[in-house]
Amino acid sequence: MKHLPILIADDDEDDRFLIKAAFEECGSTIPLFFVQDGLELMQYLNNENAYADANVYKQPSLILLDLNMPKKDGREIIQEMRSNSNFKAIPIVVLSTSNAPSDIKTCYELGANSFITKPSSFEGLLEIIKNLQQFWFVTASLPQ
Repeated sequence: MKHLPILIADDDEDDRFLIKAAFEECGSTIPLFFVQDGLELMQYLNNENAYADANVYKQPSLILLDLNMPKKDGREIIQEMRSNSNFKAIPIVVLSTSNAPSDIKTCYELGANSFITKPSSFEGLLEIIKNLQQFWFVTASLPQ
């Protein structure tokens, strides 16, 4: 089955590199698109500016969302997506350095589907990516 892309929003260049490397290490064939902040994420979803070509920038099957980003943070993105009928069904997995109970609670209250604290090692990230792929692309059914 051909999957729609995963959209990854993270303002940290090193984290984007490690996430991409972890997907590659896991043998993933799912297309990945990266954005650097919440504003860019919404431009992607709305096919605006650099993301105008809807044939290239397809609606994602899943969003991996960093919480603390410039322009629009993860909380604002969750709220904006969940209030828009075009985007409310797209699963959002928060992948953040935060493990604060208040951040976790807020994200779930706003409509995040999952909250994962970024691990401190690449091996930990590999395990998370393996589990994400298994759950979201094998076990769960996603909207098309």
